[in-house]
Amino acid sequence: LIDLIPRFHELTSGRIIIDGKDIAQLDLSTLRSMMGIVTQDAILFNDTAANNIRMGDVYMSGDQLLQAAKVANAHAFISDMKAGYNTNMGEKGTNLSGGQRQRLGIARATFTRPQLLVLDEATSSLDGETEANISEALQNLKGRSTLILIAHRLSTVMHSDVVVYMDKGKILHIGSFAEVRD
Repeated sequence: LIDLIPRFHELTSGRIIIDGKDIAQLDLSTLRSMMGIVTQDAILFNDTAANNIRMGDVYMSGDQLLQAAKVANAHAFISDMKAGYNTNMGEKGTNLSGGQRQRLGIARATFTRPQLLVLDEATSSLDGETEANISEALQNLKGRSTLILIAHRLSTVMHSDVVVYMDKGKILHIGSFAEVRD
């Protein structure tokens, strides 16, 4: 379902509207530049931590890089590596745990402050404390980005304005966290 927003699949009926604009009318590159997407399996390159976050953006300042890493709760583990931000992550991030890969993916997605940030099970490999730290940091993006969090754990969505509870492709409830939890 979420793949419809970046138009990885085209709609066969209905419309998706972002900020009053039908996404079918937007140029694909324009639409996708408005978004940051982090999936359960963050894709990393055989490159440094810094370059994995920058993703080719040579204009990213050192302060922006550090801020993105801090938002994703990745700064501490990166700093602890032998070469810090210049440490090579290995092919597909093989030198990292699943949670560390996801945190680098979140850092990459948040540094541009996208209008729409989609986290598709992006916190599933994180321990509870790290997930709580990232959740707190993501609250700082409120008002700057619309967050869509897809999660199996209710703790991931507890600070959401609206929770859509789905099961087997059907919407069972839409409401606040408290309403869905009850």
